[in-house]
Amino acid sequence: MGLTLGIIGAGPGGYVAAIRAAQLGARVVVVEQEAVGGTCLNWGCIPTKTIKATAEAIEQLHRAQELGLDLEGGFRPNLERIMARKNAVIAIQAQGILNILKSYQIEYWEGTGRVLDPQKLRVTGSAGESRDLPVDRLIIASGSKPLVFPAFPFDGQNILSSNDALVLQEIPESILIIGGGVIGCEFAFIFQALGSRVTVVEALPRVIGLPSVDEDCSKILQREMKKKKIALYLDKTVEKTEVREGLVKVTIGPSPFLSEVKEKDKKPLELEVQKVLVSIGRQSNADGLGLKELGLEVDARGWIAANDKLETNIPGIFAIGDALGPAKIMLAHVASTEGIVAAENIMGRERRMNYAAVPAGIFTFPEVATVGLTEPQAREKGLEVQADSFLFRGLGKSQAMGEIAGQVKIVSDSRNGKVLGVHIIGPHATDLIAEGTLAVHLGATVQDLAHTIHAHPTLAEAVMEAAHKAVGAGLHSVKV
Repeated sequence: MGLTLGIIGAGPGGYVAAIRAAQLGARVVVVEQEAVGGTCLNWGCIPTKTIKATAEAIEQLHRAQELGLDLEGGFRPNLERIMARKNAVIAIQAQGILNILKSYQIEYWEGTGRVLDPQKLRVTGSAGESRDLPVDRLIIASGSKPLVFPAFPFDGQNILSSNDALVLQEIPESILIIGGGVIGCEFAFIFQALGSRVTVVEALPRVIGLPSVDEDCSKILQREMKKKKIALYLDKTVEKTEVREGLVKVTIGPSPFLSEVKEKDKKPLELEVQKVLVSIGRQSNADGLGLKELGLEVDARGWIAANDKLETNIPGIFAIGDALGPAKIMLAHVASTEGIVAAENIMGRERRMNYAAVPAGIFTFPEVATVGLTEPQAREKGLEVQADSFLFRGLGKSQAMGEIAGQVKIVSDSRNGKVLGVHIIGPHATDLIAEGTLAVHLGATVQDLAHTIHAHPTLAEAVMEAAHKAVGAGLHSVKV
């Protein structure tokens, strides 16, 4: 009998690792305490994008007259049906995953997993019954959950987590979102489209203030938020919330990150809203797995340490996905890749995780996508940096679609033309980033992109046009 691999967690890291290990000949046992697909399928990527599809349809309907359509009688979103569709999509995807696991004869156990030792995994079911499973290797893919802040205790009614927002039964008249990061901004545009009055409070001087996100993308996104009348408070923080008579009184003050606070900004601002959505961080799900008792290395917040082969400090135990925390990259597609790398290493192959060409997609209106280095990051590395941009409004396809906001920016090494990063804000940016990711992964140059024929009329031409500018041969840009 071959090697037996135990996996705790059936999210995009765990179930992909299970499939790859089974393909390589392992007997695989997967333990999941909630639902197959993990946060991504049940509380993140898929449900939010399903609801976003409705929000996008609403946006199109608002443009009906512009597009030559006469709408008589109007329209209104039906949240019950929106949520029913979301649940149906989740169910279809979940059953598909279970069918694949079954086809590879992967054992799937519902229950809570605990590591007794590197070769023994205990599964406890919902009724309290337990069973010990012998394993040869282990992968911890336990994921993460919304971070709880004592100042904003989740009640599922007035103070919401991102999970709570996905099971609402009514569209809130007003909602304040604490955190203008990826999750906060995505929900801001969704709720605005559904008809809510939206306010976003962000402690940093820009939305999506991640080092990996181009500052111009943030500026353009902030401009689009203003157009949609999403109220945005930057360099601010929510100091406290108070629920009374079905409303939430929110006190907003200056950001703790400010080195100097102007006198006019010191006075607290008070708002009343129907709902508050907290979207400022995640916390580990690894508590209760018995890892500390084993001596497995974790940091103060419970995130697991692993090397580029995804091995922990204990031989035979690997860790992937959100369980590794923000020291790595907490994205579903990264977890899946880490799952493949871990599985192949366990099965005797030699793989190392490369985080240099990881695309990120932000599903706002318009979308944002990024891969590789930003201009500041490239300069910090001592590189000679060149940055070239092309506006989507210069494309025939964008004009035909009526979606002209945004741009493509290519960051390259001015000495040799090597593509260091690609940053896109605009229509279908999260799809277009694939070309940039391939360029960064292969070490391609701006000449390679410019000399690649792109179909017309397409949005992908924006990448080609930015590359043409980079080689001094811009075609659809005004000569300066």
